[in-house]
Amino acid sequence: MREHEYLQSLHFNCIRLPDGAGVVNMSLPIVLAIGDREKEEIGASPDVALQGPDGAVLAILRRVEIYPHNKEERIARTWGTTAPGLPYVDEAIAQAGNWLIGGDLEVIEPIKYNDGLDHYRLSPQQLRNEFDKRGADAVFAFQLRNPVHNGHALLMNDTRRRLLEMGFKNPILLLHPLGGFTKADDVPLPVRMEQHSKVLEDGVLDPETTIVSIFPSPMHYAGPTEVQWHAKARINAGANFYIVGRDPAGMGHPTEKRDLYNPDHGKKVLSMAPGLEKLNILPFKVAAYDTVAKKMAFFDPSRSKDFLFISGTKMRAFAKSGENPPDGFMCPGGWKVLVDYYNSLQTEEAAVASV
Repeated sequence: MREHEYLQSLHFNCIRLPDGAGVVNMSLPIVLAIGDREKEEIGASPDVALQGPDGAVLAILRRVEIYPHNKEERIARTWGTTAPGLPYVDEAIAQAGNWLIGGDLEVIEPIKYNDGLDHYRLSPQQLRNEFDKRGADAVFAFQLRNPVHNGHALLMNDTRRRLLEMGFKNPILLLHPLGGFTKADDVPLPVRMEQHSKVLEDGVLDPETTIVSIFPSPMHYAGPTEVQWHAKARINAGANFYIVGRDPAGMGHPTEKRDLYNPDHGKKVLSMAPGLEKLNILPFKVAAYDTVAKKMAFFDPSRSKDFLFISGTKMRAFAKSGENPPDGFMCPGGWKVLVDYYNSLQTEEAAVASV
């Protein structure tokens, strides 16, 4: 982004289109930080090459503009706080350079991670082509950064049922797990992708009506500000329905024992955000483990004592200890992937401790 785009994104969560053609939602700035040395090396050069880790030129930034990176302002306006301990701030902003560079991006080569998962990284146009190929008349997207349990599957399958009842003939699910930075205690992307494949293999989700693709964005944990970006990106990819639940893109406050954001504000903001009018927001009911039916079900307040809420933290604790969750919480193949991952971690930790 150039400075005028950056400021619009930061202060208005939108960017004006040229010639007064309206606005597009853009709640998170897409920027590249550089340090004093890089700024000096670029000098008055109009164009800059962008290199991959191996030194290959992947893109050229044309007609560049360099402007100050006011980190405090960026953090405060994106997260609504400058409290210490915000994961993405610590990872990507605190140590970043004091300048931002923007310009017209000319891509030479598509980004490849060479991690065995590149076949999952479909561009927005590739996704649109795949939806057309499958004859989709509705596309509903589900954003997640965790393994898929049967409660998630219940939400996705119930959404498809609702769309069929609305008259759509072939709704297609875009299962679009986040593939960039996540907190250290989140399950890594390769493990999540293997777990997702088991969910499809076990028939918990229908492979014929589900497309799994990696959403390469980093996770900011910026609540209502970030959830707009998650929704807008899915519009670009061809989705016209978006599933949203409690506290989307939220996290616990880094220094206090409370949620950082109001859990209901994410879905409220999505229903009002400029530039997202084309997207139909689908709030979902809370799913929990029904101890009577012995399966994941929608929570029924009239018999709340029958429901067990298994958080991501509790799920990870089960997997780490080797304890099985209640039957019906997750498909066996998917659960084995998680148990094997945490067993491998414990083996590595034991090996390090013995050295």
